[in-house]
Amino acid sequence: MVCLGNICRSPMAEGLLRRKLNDIGSRSTVDSCGFEPYHIGDSPDARAQKTMMEHGIDICGHKARLFHPDDFNEFDLIFAMDKFNYGDIKRMAGGEENMKKVDLLVNVLYPGENRVVPDPYYGNADGFENTYAVLDKALDALISKYEK
Repeated sequence: MVCLGNICRSPMAEGLLRRKLNDIGSRSTVDSCGFEPYHIGDSPDARAQKTMMEHGIDICGHKARLFHPDDFNEFDLIFAMDKFNYGDIKRMAGGEENMKKVDLLVNVLYPGENRVVPDPYYGNADGFENTYAVLDKALDALISKYEK
């Protein structure tokens, strides 16, 4: 799961997907990262943590990290939260083979529509709840598609 700073959307997606996969007994590995270095090592935004805790998911132990080219070797699927992150991933991909693993997360729910996970960072707490709702639906679709 990839977003800009790795303190809002992607750690929320990581935490929620981990819980959903755990609930179905999957042993899939989930991680998240970002592209901007100004949050490296930071915990998720306090509003993201609060929203997730309200849904019974603790993400406070997460520490932001940067996307690395090795992630193409480490993971089978790489999901970007928005078109900017998708473009950043594409620039690092080094070819079409790696890009076969990459998509916008919400395309799993709405194929080819290139919808984005809304970035709640500059808004209020309601934005985090809206982001959670989008992630919840998209991750259910992801599980339906890949965890059969």
